[in-house]
Formats: sequence, C-alpha cells, structure tokens
Amino acid sequence: MRAHTVSPLFVGRTDELAILEGALARARSGAASTVFVGGEAGVGKTRLVREFTERTGDALVLVGGCLELGTDGLPFAPFTAVLRRLARDLGHDGVAALLPGGATRGLARLLPEFGEPEREGAEARSRLFEQVLSLLERLAETRPTILVIEDAHWADRSTRDLLSFLVRYQRSDVPLLTLVTYRADELHRTHPLRPLLAELSRVDWVTRFDLRRLSRREVSRQAASILDGEPVADIDLVYARSEGNPLFVEALLSGGEGETLPDSLRDLLLASVERLPEETQELMRLAAAGGARIEHAMLSAVAGADDGELSRLLRPAVAGNVLVVDGDTYAFRHALIREAVHDDLLPGERTRLHTRFAEALEGNPGILPEPRGAIELAHHWHAAHNPLWALISAWHAAAAARKTAAYDEQLRMLTRVLELWEAVPDAAERIETDHVGVLRQAITVAHLAGEFERGISLAKAALREIDTTTDPIRAARLLRQRGLVRYDLGRAGFIEDLRTAVELVPAEPPTPLRARVLENLARMLSHPGDWPEKEALAEEAMRIAHEVGDVDTEAHALVTLVWARCRYSRMEEQVVAFAGARELAGRASTYNALMRAVISESDALEGGGWHERAAEVARGGIADAEAYGLARTSGAFLSINLVEPLVSLGRWDEASEVVERTLEVTPPAPYRASLQALATDIALARGDLDRADSLFRASRAVFTGGIYRDQTIMPQLRREIELLVARGRGEEASELVERTLDEQDLEATPRYVWPLLRACLRAAVPPLARLRAVAEKIGVEGELQRAHSLTFAAEAAQAEGTLDRAAWEAAATAWAGLRQPYAEACALLGAARAAVEAGEREEAAPSLSRAAELAARVGASPLTAEIASLARRARVPLSGEPVPAEPVSEREGLGLTAREHEVLRLVAAGRSNREIAGELFISAKTVSVHVSNILAKLGAASRGEAAATAHRLRLFEA
Repeated sequence: MRAHTVSPLFVGRTDELAILEGALARARSGAASTVFVGGEAGVGKTRLVREFTERTGDALVLVGGCLELGTDGLPFAPFTAVLRRLARDLGHDGVAALLPGGATRGLARLLPEFGEPEREGAEARSRLFEQVLSLLERLAETRPTILVIEDAHWADRSTRDLLSFLVRYQRSDVPLLTLVTYRADELHRTHPLRPLLAELSRVDWVTRFDLRRLSRREVSRQAASILDGEPVADIDLVYARSEGNPLFVEALLSGGEGETLPDSLRDLLLASVERLPEETQELMRLAAAGGARIEHAMLSAVAGADDGELSRLLRPAVAGNVLVVDGDTYAFRHALIREAVHDDLLPGERTRLHTRFAEALEGNPGILPEPRGAIELAHHWHAAHNPLWALISAWHAAAAARKTAAYDEQLRMLTRVLELWEAVPDAAERIETDHVGVLRQAITVAHLAGEFERGISLAKAALREIDTTTDPIRAARLLRQRGLVRYDLGRAGFIEDLRTAVELVPAEPPTPLRARVLENLARMLSHPGDWPEKEALAEEAMRIAHEVGDVDTEAHALVTLVWARCRYSRMEEQVVAFAGARELAGRASTYNALMRAVISESDALEGGGWHERAAEVARGGIADAEAYGLARTSGAFLSINLVEPLVSLGRWDEASEVVERTLEVTPPAPYRASLQALATDIALARGDLDRADSLFRASRAVFTGGIYRDQTIMPQLRREIELLVARGRGEEASELVERTLDEQDLEATPRYVWPLLRACLRAAVPPLARLRAVAEKIGVEGELQRAHSLTFAAEAAQAEGTLDRAAWEAAATAWAGLRQPYAEACALLGAARAAVEAGEREEAAPSLSRAAELAARVGASPLTAEIASLARRARVPLSGEPVPAEPVSEREGLGLTAREHEVLRLVAAGRSNREIAGELFISAKTVSVHVSNILAKLGAASRGEAAATAHRLRLFEA
C-alpha cells in the first residue's frame, strides 16, 4: 500500500548539493555566482533547488518560473513574480528605497502597481534591465540573496535577454547567487537557450552541470522511503521501467496493490489523473488548457463554479498530489503531467476549452494583470483557431508588450497580425490600421529588438505597397525607418534612403517629419567633405523643429549642429555651444539627446586638448547616467571618455581604477574593448609588455569583428606598431607601416592620424618621405594637433640623423601647455639628447631633471631608465644626484678612441648600425665609419669577429 506520493528522503544528490552550497559560500564571501542546472524532465531539478534553499539559513530566496504559453514563454514572467513578491514583502516604499533616486516607474513595465511606465524610447529596455539588477544588488548588500529562475527552457527572448544582462553585468563583490534550471532534453539543436548557455558558460563566475538519473541503489532507497520502509515487490522492474528518473519512480509506485504498470510514459503520467473522480478529471483537462500555473479566480471564471464548488472539485486533485497549491495559484505537480493531460485532449476539446478561457478573459478584463491578460487572451484565441479574434487580440497584445519593453513578444504579436491579415477581410477596420500601418510598427519593433535584417525585409515589403507619387509622406516615413535600420546594421544605402526621404517631404508647411529626416541625415553624414551639408541640414532641422514644437528633435539637431561646427582651434566657442545643447536636451527631458551632448562635448574637449574640462564633463555624464538608471550602458560608454583625458593628464592610476571599475560590470563588448585599448597605452608606457600585449589582443578580438570608424582603427594601428617596436620586432613594424599607408585613408581624421604617424617613425625602416607627405596634407587644427606636429617634425629629423634641439624644446613647451606630463618628458629627453650630441652637457641638465621628475610621477619605468642612462653616459647629474664618474677606459694597447670603444661595446651586444646611432645620438653613416676603423684596428674581418675579440679580451666586463 502506498504511504507517500513523494519520497520524504532526499536521495542521491550529495555532490550536486555540494556544488550549490559552494556557490553560495563564494557569494557570501563577496563573489557573485551563477549556476545553471540542467536535466531531463522529472529528474529532480525542482526538488534539488527546494532542498538547497531550505538549508540556506539567513539568505533571501526569490523564486520565479518561466511560464509556457503555447510555443513561447510569457515575457519577463519569472522577474514579474519576483518583483510581486518583493512588493508584497517590502511595500512600494521599501522597493523604492533600494533603487537609485527612489525611482520605480521603470519597474511599472513589469508590475503596474508601481504606476504608469515612463515614456517609451530606445533606452526604456536598458533602463528596466539596470533597475532590476540594481534592485537585486541592493538586496544582496543587505543580506545574501538567491535568485532562482526555473524552467528556463520556456523563457521567451525578453526573459533570456534580461537573464543574460543580470549574469554578465552583476557586480562581482555582492553576495548574489543566481540559480537557473532548465530541461536539457528540450534543448534541440535550434533551441534559443542553447547559444545563451554556451555563451554564459564562458563567464568566469558561471557554473553549469546536468542532474544525472538515480542509480539502482538510490532508486531502491527512494522507493523504500515512498513506501515507508515496506519492501518493494520488484525493485528491478521499477528501476528498469523508470531508468532512474525520480518522477517515474513515484508514478510507478503511485498505484494500489496489484495494479499493473502502464505500458507507456504517457499512460504512466495520466494514471494519477485517471484515478480522480470524473468531474475532477474534467476540471484537470480545463486547467491543462490554462497553462502550468493558473490563478483560483481565473479557474473559477472559466469553470463557471463558485468558490465552494471549485474547492470541492479540486480537493481530490490536491489530495492525490496531481495539483499543488501556491498561494492563490494552482500548479500541476510536474509540468509533464499537465503536458500529458493537454496532449490527451481531442482537437474539438482543445478548441472549446481555449475558447472558454478567451471568453472568460474578455468578460473579466481585470482578472489577470497587464500585460499578461492581453498576451494570454491572444494565446487562447489563437489556440481556439478563431482568426478574427486571434488577429484583434494579437494587435492589443502587441501594444501591451510594448509597455513592458518586451519587444520580441511585441514583434511576434505583430507578425501574427500580418499572418492572419488575409483571413480577416475587414482586418483594417477591426484594428483601425491598414496593412502598411502594421508593417511600420513591426519595422520599429524589429529595430528595437535588434532584428535588423527582419526590419529591412519588412520595410521592403511595405515600400512595395506604397506609391511614392501618390503617398510620398508614408514612403518617406518608411525610407527613414529603413535608413536607420541599415545604419545600425552597417549596411550600405542608409544615406540614400535618408536623402530620398528628405526629397519626398515638402519643405512647406513645416512638419515634425521634415525636421526628423533632416536631423537623421545630418547626423549620419560623417565624411569631412560632407561637413558643410551636415551643418546646413542640422540648422534647417533645428529651425523647423523649433517652429513645430518638437523639442526632442530640436535638441538632437542642436547637438548635431554643434558637433558639425566644432573646431579644435576655437574651443572657447564650443564650450558655450555645447552648454546650450545640454541645456536644451535637459529642458526637453530627452535622455538620448542629453547623452549625445555630453559624449560629443567631452570628446571634442579631449580632441582640443582641454583634458581637465573633458574629464569633468564625462564625470557629470556618468552621474546623470547612474541617476537615470543606465550606469552599465551609457555610463560605461562615458567611462571611455573619462579615461582618455585621464591618460593624457598622466593620471594613470586614476584612469586604471576607472577602467577596472567599469570592466567589473562587464560592459558591452565594444565598450570593454575601448577601455582595454586605453589600458594598453598605460601598460606600454610603464613597460609592462605582457599586460599590454594581453590587453591589446583582447581589444583587437572585438574590433576585428565589426565595422569601426577612424577613432578606433587609427589608435589600434598605433598600438600595434608600438607593441612590435617595444618587443624588438622593428621589421614587422615596418611592414605594418607600409600596409597602413597603402590601405588607410590618412587624411580624413588628423586628430587620430598624427599619433599614428609618430608611431610609424619608430619602425626599423620608416618611409620618411611618405610619412612627411601625409603630414603636409592633413594640416593642424588646435593645440593638441600642433603639439603632435611639432613632435613629429623633431622625430622625423632624428630618424634622418639630425638632433634638432630647438624642435624638441618647442614640442616640450607645447606639451607642457597641454599638461601632458608623459609627452612633455619624452620631448625633454629629445632636447637633452640634442644638447649632449652638440657637446652642451650643462644645457641638457635642466631638461633631463625635469624629464626624470615627470617620468617618475606617472610611473613610466622605460622612460625613466632611458633618462637615467643618458645622464650616466653624458655625466649629467639629475636633481639631487652626484655627478657620474668618468667611465673607466679599457682600450689600452688597442688604439681605440673613446667613441670607438662605445661603438664596439654596442657591436658586441649585437646592435645594428641604426640602433647604435640612436643609442649614441649620431648618424648611421658615422657609425659605419667607426665600425670600419674598429675592424682595421682589431685586425678583424667582420663585426662578429670584432665582437668575439672584445669578449675574449673581456673589455666590457664589470
């Protein structure tokens, strides 16, 4: 006789529990962790999680399950459940206290109790994601927190995206454990969870394991526990039939004595239902059509039974462990049981039952919270095969999904409307929108969802239905949409689309659409040759937007206009202009325009050499991003604009701290790569070549996978050349320089080309004539470019064997005016070399001392060593140091001059003539003369023989 439905004894999961307990221990110690638990249906994932969470002591456990709805999950279902629990436990004010600025309206997209969601926009989804993560992190700061997401194989794309965001962006120093379960046997080759699991499994703090089946011994223990210690008649048969699946063991043992074992898995799962009274079975069939979980009020409305009657019908199912009660919700004990019941329905029954659910939702609109009610209504009408109401409900569900920023679900609903269009003759009248109108909405949503190819296909379909001569305005709207999608996809044709859109919208009367297409086109024009047109378009867009009261477009147009007019030689004017753009964007409450203004201003200030002001503006923007709830996206981008001026100012430790702090939240790949690239510059200057190489490779892996502008390409080429030179691979650097000159347009962006040209000079054999030709063409704009051009002139002269002290001193003065200590120190070293070469050692002393001070301040070890080496060789004292002693001569009897002795020392060290020239501040031709004299005096036939003689005579031993 059966004693229990489920084994009271938790069997055979010692190792798995240890993994979870280890993850929690790491979280408690301040190392956030994520664990994915896979396993076939019925293997015990839910039981494992329950047993684990019951042993977690003071930890806060938040559980949310993904809900299956037809072939797709309900958007954000697990997070809505978690948020509802927190709202119930902490209250609105308690949740608000955990969010930056106490702003909860972003969470209203998941839970209407938090009020009306904020205005929609491209940043709405990002802000929602950041608010959810901030809430979890603040909770974890108060006590260890475990977030459990069950049945991730049913997760819709919005849920998967948010889960991915939480795992990737979570701070590593909070006691937060995320535990995710999924059915491994559901993950077919094209299942959308597969690539996400593969991707997240590579994250350092993610663990993943599959729950195995039970062994024969473990099945025996489970069976004994279920039967309260009574012997199992044929444990071998139970083990063979169940194959170690705990759910199947329970089902096999759930019958009475003498009951034969079912022949199939389906029959096995249905057996517990078929033992219920017939009227309860009918209710179970009804409940199965409603999904894995169903509210009491919903089931009552669909069943047409009052509370007393419904409770009477449900009691046998609860007593028989077919249903379990969770608050005011019922759920099948296992999803497999619901699936088996639903699959057992006849086609007519399914249609009838889903129709009952749809009618109940239509008659009681508030029975389920939005947007769930609208989405479930669309599901039931679709499952009931009613084209008319399936189309209408899908249209309304799309609108509801948009409020939650569930763009994938919204696109799916709009796609359903399009699919059903031909089946509903009066579809346009029913939803008060024509076919092109639905296509336009779908294009917008596809763009927001990142489905760029889909967006372009939808735009093409819509344009085929439009006659541009009779309906130019709609055609312009569609071309604008396609142009914006093409731009984000990096697909050619976006400029052409926007130009055509401008042509189709009449200039009179002024309209918001005219302002928008003008602003969009102005923003997209990026080639220097297009700058006059860009400025004119932005001016017109701003004028029209102001006239029609479109403050949002006016703010964007002003940002574009200020950027188009930006001249590094007139930075005082730019500061005033950008302040006006930020003021207008703030007045319009237009976050995107405000961020564009801050990003553009900080970037322009850095390009003009106003490094302190650039850092100040970037810091302000980061604070705005944090207050708005977008610290990990907009804030991370602005961190790049903060690090760059900090590097220029020589505040390298501070810059490194910003990089590390931003990388901790795992920003988007391009942002991460940009930060790593800037960190490469610091590592190179400090002589940490291994770190520099590692950082450069990491950034290059990202940048080689996409299309990037000169502001990314040119600095990366510079870094690669500098790394090769630092590693002593000058010939490879020369080859890269030649490829760069052949393949890159080096006239478009002088700001980024000047540093690249200087790096090219350091290759083993720099093509001086070609480099000088580029330098003459690009010109100079602003103090920063002037400093680079002065330095280039001094370095180019040195590469030809001429040490021009005046040129180096001019460069040093320019860098000092810009407050760039590292660049100033390098230029001062050049000036000191020139002075020493000219025999003016006393004049070299101040430059060397100042250079040493600056190099030490920023921690540039290689530069410090170079300065010290020159001081020793030239016997020039640095500040606070005694005069270096005269070098001991060891050339007696060989007839070598002091200079020849130095040249021989370097020949013996394996240096080339060019390297010796650089070391001793003489020309390569002079080195060649010295080498010839040395060979003659030593009677050596080659450089190698001369080096061997020097070693044999121990001329250079300490």
